[in-house]
Amino acid sequence: MISRDKKASELPKYEKTGGVDYRTNFKPRKPLPSRPNLQVPQITKLRLAAVFVVVTLIVFLFGSHHEVSYSDVLQSVQGYKQYVSESIKHGSISSQSPAEAHRKPLGEVSFVDLRDTAGDWSRNSPLNQRVLVCLPLRNVEKVVPIMASHLRNLTYDHNLIDLAFLISDTDDNTVSVLEDEINAIQGDADPKMPFNKITLLFRDFGSAVGTDFSDRHGVAVQGVRRKLMGRARNWLLSTLLEPTHSWVYWRDADIETSPPTIIEDLMKHNVDVIVPNVWRPLPDWLGSEQPYDLNSWQESQPALDLAATLDEDEVIVEGYAEYPTYRPHLAYVRNAEGDPNEQVDLDGIGGVSILARSRVFLSGAHFTGFTFENHAETEAFGKMCKKMGFTVRGLPHYTVWHMYEPSEDDLKEMMRREKEEKEKEKEETGTTENKDLEVNEAPEVKELEA
Repeated sequence: MISRDKKASELPKYEKTGGVDYRTNFKPRKPLPSRPNLQVPQITKLRLAAVFVVVTLIVFLFGSHHEVSYSDVLQSVQGYKQYVSESIKHGSISSQSPAEAHRKPLGEVSFVDLRDTAGDWSRNSPLNQRVLVCLPLRNVEKVVPIMASHLRNLTYDHNLIDLAFLISDTDDNTVSVLEDEINAIQGDADPKMPFNKITLLFRDFGSAVGTDFSDRHGVAVQGVRRKLMGRARNWLLSTLLEPTHSWVYWRDADIETSPPTIIEDLMKHNVDVIVPNVWRPLPDWLGSEQPYDLNSWQESQPALDLAATLDEDEVIVEGYAEYPTYRPHLAYVRNAEGDPNEQVDLDGIGGVSILARSRVFLSGAHFTGFTFENHAETEAFGKMCKKMGFTVRGLPHYTVWHMYEPSEDDLKEMMRREKEEKEKEKEETGTTENKDLEVNEAPEVKELEA
């Protein structure tokens, strides 16, 4: 900004003032003469209109029968004045000024004590805390029935559960199948079956990543995919989280096996954020089972050193050779015979099954749609919660089983095995046919007569 202390000769042409200092020679305009307020109060308008209507009505009704006297009109007007006064007194007619007349009356005023939304198991047990169950969906038509079956089987009081679905970037029949399942649940004859509330949200995020296993799990798309998923989760949560929700339970649609008591089982640990272990079944020739969710881990020094070498916007993808983090994973700590209540501290978490106190989100923690400490979505959420002082833990021996989806390598191996099996059957069939042919073509031996 150019200083006004400069001389007129030093100023540009458009700033020359002829040597007059407007800071000391400023003279305000004379105030405009006040104008009378021409607005007529609302109640006055109402009274005048009423008088006109009453007089007109009296003339119309009684004009042909008898002459209307001034006292009749005066009596009618006074009666109406009394009516208006009584109406104002009882609130049926407003006496607001014109400046206030445009304001809409206030609606319901709610008072919510957020101290009761802490989700404290010890204070609020028995189970009487509201839970928001969030399920992001995308092209899951085939798994909706089993997902609905799991929801039906939840033992937590359905009257305390609000179901929230976010359908995004979907081009199959997910919506119609989901609606059928919801109608069946909410219309069930069992009074304990319907949920308190079910909401379906629709919003696309422009995901260009396919829904096949290889498309979703390819290392090249992980960063973009995870950020989009983080945004989707935040839209779902911020739209439907209510002050009276004590807990938020995130759940994937493609879970194959899960304990019906999972909400209570996770809740009773009284932890801010907690996740179970997640494995998946495999064909016998692949080993019958395998750790699935490698996004639940403890931080390691090699991972921190790796992050220091990366661009701040690059996302570390756990479980890929391109990112050697050497982190201890929750999945690999599992013991089938271990104590399901054992807990371990975590830094990053996976998103298959998460239970978190609502105050975690109300305090500002969220699933990042951007890179946070070289992570995104649920892993970044875990790190953010730790940084904010919340407890983040996992249950290594409490297992949820994810559906098996064959990768491209698995499909190739399946095709190879199927081909070998067919060739083996063909060889066995050919060998059997040859033996039958040899038997049928054997020369007939006749006994010679003596």
